[in-house]
Amino acid sequence: MCQLLGMNCAEKTDFCFSFSGFRMRGGQSDKHSDGWGIGIYEGRGLRTFVDTLPAAESPIAEMIGHYPIKTLNMIAHIRYATQGSKDDLANVHPFQRELWGIQFSFCHNGDVQKFGSGVLDHPLLGKTASEYGFGCGKTFHPVGDTDSESLFCAILNALRAEYGEVPPTLPQLYKTIQSLCEEIIEGEEDSAILNFLMGCGEFTLLAYSWPGSRPGSAVWNGLFYTIRQPPFTTAELADIDYKVDFSTVTTEQDRVAVITTKPLTTNETWIEMKRGELLMFDKGLPYADLRGCALVEREGRGLCSKLKADTNLNTVKVATMVGKAIDVDPILIPTKVCSLTRRLSSNSLSQLDEETIS
Repeated sequence: MCQLLGMNCAEKTDFCFSFSGFRMRGGQSDKHSDGWGIGIYEGRGLRTFVDTLPAAESPIAEMIGHYPIKTLNMIAHIRYATQGSKDDLANVHPFQRELWGIQFSFCHNGDVQKFGSGVLDHPLLGKTASEYGFGCGKTFHPVGDTDSESLFCAILNALRAEYGEVPPTLPQLYKTIQSLCEEIIEGEEDSAILNFLMGCGEFTLLAYSWPGSRPGSAVWNGLFYTIRQPPFTTAELADIDYKVDFSTVTTEQDRVAVITTKPLTTNETWIEMKRGELLMFDKGLPYADLRGCALVEREGRGLCSKLKADTNLNTVKVATMVGKAIDVDPILIPTKVCSLTRRLSSNSLSQLDEETIS
């Protein structure tokens, strides 16, 4: 199967060290030689490179490995093709789509049969097929032939059906993605392998793991992460003879979370994600619950969008009113309550009362 790499940082950092080891698994130290890709967030922009050549041989990958692009958030993928032609660039991860004026990116390692290329009708997730969802039907469609891209489009369609034209808060996003992952796995708990990284703009990286091995294979497909932070030490790559003393090239403000399919280094502590675990990374730290996501939201590091800026004031007003009424942190108010703002004009907002809320 494929392998994933993600980095999420407190300060803008280049990824040359980790990527140099990771790309060797694309045909040199491992057999993932059916293409590779990388998505690098730079402000609101997303710089992507994809190639059907093995990452260990690709001149583009070689260039990127020596090009110190600094970022807060990035994902990368090396491919071992199981669905879709290995020569078709449309099948190379990461995939990207715009939603709410935000660049979302996605790479996946695993096997989810219900979204396979041989399935004519992929399931609709969440409210995509519901009369209660925003819009109707599908907005996002796969270009290539992989279950990974079909899955990504299904997730985005479900998010749009749930939230319409206004992006959610981070707690809402976390809760919805967690629910969608449970829906994806349902009925295939023993056979599905679902590990993915999803970049949600400049700051936010989501990682989900439902690990496993394919029938007849001893290769374990999961996700591991490590946090590099002060006091920094020397890290040694597992795939090539290369080490860096990070204490000489970092500051006290630096912190980097590195997420990957298999540990990249031999002398760092790597934590394996639990089955069914969803982590949200921000500033190089993992968050595994709604309150952690809410703390990040309060710091102004939620989903950044012009659409959100236009409606944020009304959403906060409604959430605050409801929160006071039921003694709950406003930022954790359920989606249905906060979505009232999408049906209210600023003139009618002042008329909102307890009867309307209930």
